[in-house]
Formats: sequence, C-alpha cells, structure tokens
Amino acid sequence: MGITVGLDIGGSTTKIVGMKEHKVIYKEIIKADDPVTSAYGALGKLINDNSLSVKDIDRVNITGVGAAFPDGDLLGIKTVIITEFLSTGLGGLYISGLDRAVVVSMGTGTAYLDASYDHVRHIIGSGVGGGTIVGLCNAMVGIEDPEKLSDVAFDADIRKVDLTIGDISKAEIPGLPMDVTASNFGKAEDDLSKQEKIAGVFNLVYQSIGTMAVLSSRNCGCKDVVFTGQLTTLKQCRMYLSLFGNLYDVNIIIPENAEYATAIGACLAGDENER
Repeated sequence: MGITVGLDIGGSTTKIVGMKEHKVIYKEIIKADDPVTSAYGALGKLINDNSLSVKDIDRVNITGVGAAFPDGDLLGIKTVIITEFLSTGLGGLYISGLDRAVVVSMGTGTAYLDASYDHVRHIIGSGVGGGTIVGLCNAMVGIEDPEKLSDVAFDADIRKVDLTIGDISKAEIPGLPMDVTASNFGKAEDDLSKQEKIAGVFNLVYQSIGTMAVLSSRNCGCKDVVFTGQLTTLKQCRMYLSLFGNLYDVNIIIPENAEYATAIGACLAGDENER
C-alpha cells in the first residue's frame, strides 16, 4: 500500500500531510506567492524529504480554497479534489479520536460542522476568524503577523479593555461568574497600550468563535467540540477558549496537529468523494 497525500491549499500557504495505512508519516506547511506554486512545492518537498519517488504515492487528495487552481494531476500522480467541509470534519474526528463531534475550522473566517464518519453537515459559518485578527490589528497598531501579535499581547491585562459582569453589577447573576466579559472593548479608553489593544482583538475573536461553537453544540446535541485550523497554534487559543468548557458544559478539545486537520481529512476521504 502506497502513500496518500492530503493538500490543504490556501491562497499562498499549503498544508501537506502524507499518510500510510491511516497513520500520519509526514506533515509540513509551505508558503509561496500563489496556490499552484505552494501545492507543487509542498509535494516536491514531501518527496525529497522522504527520499521517495513519484511511484511511491498512490494519490493526492486536494482541498481548500485554492484546490481548483492546480490543473490536472500533480506530477502525474492521480489527483482528486475533496470538498473542504468533508475534509475538515473527518480530520477533526481523526485527530481527536472521536466518532462524532462539532468540528470548528478556524481559518480566515470560521466554519462549524456536525461531523461523524457517516456524514459531515455544515451548521453555520462566520466571518470572524484569523482574518479579523490580522485586519483589525493592522488597522489599530500596524502589525499583521499573527505570531508576533500573539507574542506582543500575551501578558496584557484584558481587564483594562473589556467590561465584565462585575463592572456593571454588584449582585451575582446565576450561572455567570463576575469576571465573564459583558462587553468586548467596553472599558477601552484613549490611553490603551498597543499590547492591550491587540489582547482585546484576540479576546473578541476567540470569544465570538467560542460562543458560536457552544450554540452549534446545542444545535446538534453534541457536547464534544473540536477546534482546528491555524488559530489553534497561537497562545491565546487555549487561554480564551478553555473558559467555555465549565461555563457552558461543553468539552473543549484542541488536539495536537489541529492545524493539519483539513489536510489529514483530505487523505482519509475516499473515491466516492471525487468531484
């Protein structure tokens, strides 16, 4: 049995995964100026890094927003386009070890999926995601690199930015701790530091994603919520999303290799998903 390759092709970044007998044997992220270059570059790097030949690869399953750009078979290897929601759903289940879950794909925007190995259903989507972080922070402080933004804001005091329940009420509200956010940026003043502004954006985005994830969980009656995508790699992800677990009685799961979930799912998808 040969290797199956999954390519999650973005506008300029491609995540590549190689699997053999349903085990991940290779993973990498490749950046290039366009999706075709990044796709060919990723496949070539996999072959080179593992001392493979083209004949060692059974098929290449491609997905993502840039999947339609490569024309025909890549390097002469059978190449199949797999729908992105199916890929993300299957990948989220694989990396979490679950048979059913709400799978949240955090990319430029965010998608919420009711996923099982029998069926993947798109629940709803949101325009709030990584693009929101990059765009707002670039407009506010002139920085657009996500990892740099994460590092700069990590130790900032979010209490100087967001209004909490305790700020507006002296009496406790059943089910809502006093430190829960009542209004994102509701306490922001003119003298906010760069670090505090960025922290406020991160909290706004992750809380919006977390809230939609809880609603999606209740919509399909599944408490297991698996988060995937590049935003899972930033320090603020676990910090802000973990709070939703106890607050709303859901299981917040951010597995290892969550940024590769869609590429992994593309590997797992079979011939019946060709289009």
